[in-house]
Amino acid sequence: MKIIAKNDKLANGLILTLSSVVFILVVVMRKYKLDIDFGFDKHVFPAISAFLNSVVAILLVLGLWFVKQRKLELHKSTMLAALGCSILFLLTYVLYHLTSQETPYGGTGAIVIVYYIILFSHIALAGVILPFILFAVYRGLTGEYDRHKKLTKWVWPIWFYVSVTGVIVYFMIAPYYPA
Repeated sequence: MKIIAKNDKLANGLILTLSSVVFILVVVMRKYKLDIDFGFDKHVFPAISAFLNSVVAILLVLGLWFVKQRKLELHKSTMLAALGCSILFLLTYVLYHLTSQETPYGGTGAIVIVYYIILFSHIALAGVILPFILFAVYRGLTGEYDRHKKLTKWVWPIWFYVSVTGVIVYFMIAPYYPA
């Protein structure tokens, strides 16, 4: 069932603009920091981010299961919830990284290599997946199910990987956050 009217020109512009703004913000926040007092320990943000990434991963699995069961309304609701949780994740991620210095990984030995492989693959894929997620959602909401399905065959596993590795990175770096 088509939810929104098809307008590829507008959608393309919005998706590419939003994706570019997010990408630029993430790059800029690595260099510039804001001094904001939240009135609570801002190191709660990474824990919230990891929780949201966990929820996204669960919702993605449920969404896949629902579509395989042909429960399309549940699929749509679940996938929109995953998108919503991803947006909340992005908010907590940006708030933390705009206001906090980078935490160096303190592990030693072979685990350091494992950590950086997971981290760099996570960052690289997270950096490119957003517009494709948005295009897949747009195709689904406009009722272009063939195009939606073509996109999601490779978007879903990357989105899932980014969600799961985000949680793994959190648990690997969390012991090294400042007290």
